[in-house]
Amino acid sequence: MDNKPSVLIDLNILLDVFQKREPFYENSARVLAIVESGLIKGYVSAHSITTLYYLYQKGRSVSDAKAIITNLLQFLLIAPIDQNTIEQALNLDIKDFEDAVQMIAAIQCKADCLVTRNPKDFQPSLLPVMQPVNYLSSISNFLK
Repeated sequence: MDNKPSVLIDLNILLDVFQKREPFYENSARVLAIVESGLIKGYVSAHSITTLYYLYQKGRSVSDAKAIITNLLQFLLIAPIDQNTIEQALNLDIKDFEDAVQMIAAIQCKADCLVTRNPKDFQPSLLPVMQPVNYLSSISNFLK
């Protein structure tokens, strides 16, 4: 049985890292680095991957986008989106449907937490929703 903490990482965290968005880059990159190290299990929703690919190739190239996704898949697991996910998301009282889908995907993959820069967008939340700095603080004892 795998007792590692698990987290679903919102698209904005990935964009912070790949676009080196300040002042968010450092904490978002630390979250990804901890997942990559294997200390925590990281998920990303299937639709976040397709959106990341689209945005990344627009500014660069298809081969760059494929390379970045291939690299992410070395350490991030895909939280599947299926009919059940969509139906449950439709019943949530979260204003943005994409955020509702993220929340249900996090629950379905049994994530302990959803890490995003916009926790307020995920209210009412069905599991903890934290900004990267708060998540890093919450797992600091585990990482020792």
